[in-house]
Amino acid sequence: DFWQVTGEALDYALETHGLTDPPLREDLMQAYLDLACYPEVPAVLAQLQDRGIACAILSNGSPAMLAAAVDNAGLAGTFAAILSVDEIGIYKPDPQVYQLAVERLQLAPEEIAFQSSNAWDAVGAAAFGLQVVWVNRFGQRPERLGVCPDRELATLAGLPEMLG
Repeated sequence: DFWQVTGEALDYALETHGLTDPPLREDLMQAYLDLACYPEVPAVLAQLQDRGIACAILSNGSPAMLAAAVDNAGLAGTFAAILSVDEIGIYKPDPQVYQLAVERLQLAPEEIAFQSSNAWDAVGAAAFGLQVVWVNRFGQRPERLGVCPDRELATLAGLPEMLG
């Protein structure tokens, strides 16, 4: 599962830098679950809900990781669905993951407004046919992957207006 993948990636990074402190590893793994959301997120989600727009999460994270992250960010009860790739055993950007969202949300791809801060994820979703907003918080140049997101925002603050 993704928690294991995350731990193995962290182990590799720590070993690469000569760090073998088990308490440090545990602190870093716990910090992954305790990430705060960006300041505009609660207000944006509330605005979208007020407009009748259902919000969902589609993540490579495991259900336990997602539940902890949502709870710790103070966003419990905000989402119509929290979808994990654990259900199908394949990670994004595999098209089957985006198909999972289509099936669970019972929407056509073009009816889903997909946001991601990961360029590779935005491109994968766009290639699948979702309407994609790349949240490019750090002003990165687009990757050269042959497909581009439909729109780009620096933060989620402009999303409600963009969606109309």
